[in-house]
Amino acid sequence: MMTLANELTKYWEIQLDPTNKDSKVDNWVQYKKQIHSQRGNHIPHISGTGAIIGRLRLERHEVRVNYLLRVTFLVRQAHFFYHEEQLCEHQAIFYKGKLIEDKLVTTPISNEPKQIEQRSIDKNDRFSNQRFNYDRRAAVNYAERWWDDYNPAYKQFDVDCTNFVSQALHAGGAPMRGYPDRAKGWWYRDNNWSYSWAVAHSLRWYLSGSTQGLKGKEVDSANQLLPGDVICYDFEGDGKWNHNTIVVMKDQEGMPLVNAHTNNSRHRYWSYEDSYAWTPECQYKFFQIGVN
Repeated sequence: MMTLANELTKYWEIQLDPTNKDSKVDNWVQYKKQIHSQRGNHIPHISGTGAIIGRLRLERHEVRVNYLLRVTFLVRQAHFFYHEEQLCEHQAIFYKGKLIEDKLVTTPISNEPKQIEQRSIDKNDRFSNQRFNYDRRAAVNYAERWWDDYNPAYKQFDVDCTNFVSQALHAGGAPMRGYPDRAKGWWYRDNNWSYSWAVAHSLRWYLSGSTQGLKGKEVDSANQLLPGDVICYDFEGDGKWNHNTIVVMKDQEGMPLVNAHTNNSRHRYWSYEDSYAWTPECQYKFFQIGVN
């Protein structure tokens, strides 16, 4: 195991070298460096840690290894610095102890049940009509604490982005309503949940349609958002909303940096152009939370 770990370490020492511009390897780290460069950002330092989580012998001399890779990018915008982090699962193939292939393990971008439409909006719900004072700091603190981990108080989903955002919103004081109808309101209780709590498409429609409790005020551009607000993504522009993130800070140009689950990310640039799921047809919805 140590030999394979050493091989991976040598491989990533080259990939994570910020001065390495001649790498012929096509991976998400190289692409992220390229995207930052296109925005005019500089990455003076990159660090990474890894942990092997599985090993399987395929043939006599061939071994498959699954591992978690955590990469931290120091990003510089003029005199402004911040760290961007991402935690991804990789799969490596070794032949006679030599690394011959490495790839990112991708997950589906949506777990939306087919029966979900826009029924998660219930304007006549009598459960709660109160306004709430949104504690943005508490929501952001939660998103910073759990971006690379999973709160055992909640179920962990294979596609966990909306579940994660909902937890952060609730930590900020957003009230639940609609229990026990999964197609109404926004709630999590007794290891059960509404579709809007855990499904990207449903939360997007809930935020734009709810008139009480948790609701979102849609704005036109990302720079109007503050920490604690929410961005929804339709990566293919086909009307099916795939992903949600929560804003945790803003960069020097006033643009949001977000935290997210599934491909766990911290301080990621809001547009997600560095994602394998992104396409030029991507559509966004920007929601201010707790604004009446």
